[in-house]
Amino acid sequence: MNQRSVLITGCSSGIGLDAARTLQARGWRVLATCRQAADCERLNAEGLESFVLDYASSDSVQAGARQALDMTHGRLDALFNNGAFAIPGLVEDLPRDALRTLFETNLFGQFELINAILPAMRAQGHGRIVNCSSVLGFAAMPFRGAYVASKFAMEGLSDTLRLEMRDTGIQVVLIEPGPIGTRIRENSIPHFERWIDWQTSARRDAYENQLRPRLYEPKLKKDRFELPCSAVSDKLVHALESRQARPRYYVTTPTRVAGILKRILSTRWLDRVLSR
Repeated sequence: MNQRSVLITGCSSGIGLDAARTLQARGWRVLATCRQAADCERLNAEGLESFVLDYASSDSVQAGARQALDMTHGRLDALFNNGAFAIPGLVEDLPRDALRTLFETNLFGQFELINAILPAMRAQGHGRIVNCSSVLGFAAMPFRGAYVASKFAMEGLSDTLRLEMRDTGIQVVLIEPGPIGTRIRENSIPHFERWIDWQTSARRDAYENQLRPRLYEPKLKKDRFELPCSAVSDKLVHALESRQARPRYYVTTPTRVAGILKRILSTRWLDRVLSR
């Protein structure tokens, strides 16, 4: 009955899967959710407790929250909001429905889940809510406008919620990774092909010379600043197990550098650096 419990989303691969395995190895009861039932079956076979939770569906979010609370008898110690996707493309080429679709998963579903879990945390007098943001949650970069917008919004809501939860025993934390060895680039290709009409774009040359090679050409070597998913899990462990979590955890050198530059440079100079 004293085993700590955590609900993690987006556990089919990458950051979420590594977090689930890491916390289970540390003695946590891990409820590892995925969007697809087949992925849940795979995780259940591995020994994790997994069920479907899809941020894009309000019904799925509410059902997932109820299932998590039922499984833990109404006492959930922590939530790690991790699932997200990207739609690469220039802002001028982003259709309204593309932004709406991305925000349903990257923002609306995540905070609906938080709000569904909060009453149980308030009743027990404690809880940790950890939201996985990004270096792109505070520093914009070209071709990443939709993802940047969702992460900036996540940070704004998380900061506000942290203030509102002050003195409740519920701590709200942001983890801000930079380049991590996940499949987010490959997974973004179908979304790019669905939403971005790059061939008729006024910036077609930019797509051909900059974005498309990055999306479609296999990486010949690892980014020298890229870290494995375990780097995020290390920060998550501190965020969940320390007596007082930090409001923010930077992961990777580019995130730390961007944080410093954001504080010391004017907007104009920061634009010069980030647009290279």
